Amino acid sequence: MDKKKLDQFKALLLKHRQQILNGGLLNNSEDLHISEEDLSDETDLATSMINQQISCSIRDREIFKLRRIDQALERVQDGTYGHCQECDDEIGMKRLENQPCPNSASFMQKKKSAKTLRSTAKPRLNN
Repeated sequence: MDKKKLDQFKALLLKHRQQILNGGLLNNSEDLHISEEDLSDETDLATSMINQQISCSIRDREIFKLRRIDQALERVQDGTYGHCQECDDEIGMKRLENQPCPNSASFMQKKKSAKTLRSTAKPRLNN
C-alpha cells in the first residue's frame, strides 16, 4: 500500500477513534447507578438493572472498537496495516474502506465463521 493511501486510512482510523472518545458514552457513568427510588419497587429495580446491563454492553462494544482501532493504528506504524494477521495476504481495498480495522482477509474470516458454525452445530440424530 502506498504512503498516500496509508495516510488516508490513518486519518480515517483517528477520526473513528475521536468519535468514540467524544461520544461521551465512556465518560458518563450516570446510567450505571441505580437510584434509591428504584430499590423500593421490584419492577423499577428490574428495569434499572436491564438498562444498566444494556449500558454496560454498549460500553464494552465501544471499548472493543477502540482497541481494534488502536491495534490498526499500531499496524499502520509498523507497516503491516492492510495485511491479514493470519496469512499475511493483502486485504482488499473495498474491505478496508468498509471496515478500516479488520484483522484478517475476508476469505480467512469466512473460513473462521464456517469453522465456528460447524463446531456449534448440533449433531443430527439418524432415526
